[in-house]
Amino acid sequence: MRRRDGEALGLAIGAAADLAFGDPRRGHPVALFGGAVAAGERRCYRDTRPAGAVFAAFWITAATAVGRLAAVADPAGTAAATFSALGGTSLCRVGGRIADALDDGDLDGARAILPSLVGRDPSLLDEAGICRAAVESIAENTPDATVAPLFWGAIAGAPGLLGYRAVNTLDAMIGYRSPRYLRFGWAAARTDDLANLVPARLAAVLAGLLSGHPVRTARAVRRDAHRHPSPNAGIIEAAFAGALGISLGGLTVYAHGAEQRPVLGDGPAPRAADLRAAVRLSRRVQVASAVLAVGARSARSSRSVT
Repeated sequence: MRRRDGEALGLAIGAAADLAFGDPRRGHPVALFGGAVAAGERRCYRDTRPAGAVFAAFWITAATAVGRLAAVADPAGTAAATFSALGGTSLCRVGGRIADALDDGDLDGARAILPSLVGRDPSLLDEAGICRAAVESIAENTPDATVAPLFWGAIAGAPGLLGYRAVNTLDAMIGYRSPRYLRFGWAAARTDDLANLVPARLAAVLAGLLSGHPVRTARAVRRDAHRHPSPNAGIIEAAFAGALGISLGGLTVYAHGAEQRPVLGDGPAPRAADLRAAVRLSRRVQVASAVLAVGARSARSSRSVT
């Protein structure tokens, strides 16, 4: 089997495994990677951009090297890398559990689940705030959890998959605009922005097409996305707002402080039914991105032998 044939098959197997099983409860490779990063940060932290850049480059290079080793064992290696890099099914399962709790009137239960999705203080949120936070997280993390790793997997195979997952994990851990990470996490945050430029826009296009509201989605993105502080989160959150006919944004309270986010979309604030709709849309986007990634990698294999 030609290597890229194996890579395409590995992408398909890994994506199917994530759809079927979601993240393992214990021993997830990303969790192990995050633990190693946290231990390294305790030793290497310096409040400077150069120190943070070297730190990020080391871990991204290490993850990419592991991907190169995995690719030797295609298709099993790429399948394992794909399954490790994806997290869309677990993302949607958490969103569904929050919607279930809200439908049952269990506000405390929904608050207890919410930290699995967002870094906000759930004790400050009512039902509307919980729904908004969950929908925004489902939207923002759909590219991060599935579209972007598959995009880089289609381009570079297992090294692209694991290299992207390292980038995104570093951003989640040290990319905050907090006093501790404003300089040390700058390189990780900017690298994540670059890595998601195309995937976020691809996810927005898919959201518009698969929701059946491409015009409304495009209008929300064109009008509102540029006002968001993130060049990528604004795109996909505005796309989901337009696709679902709701509004997102407003005052957002994190552990490191409060931010006044712009309003995205022009519909009502999301409720539990909209959260379920966001989960369904995210799943459709994830499946479509997997089909596109496998097709793109397979097409590259065909061209390489003609």
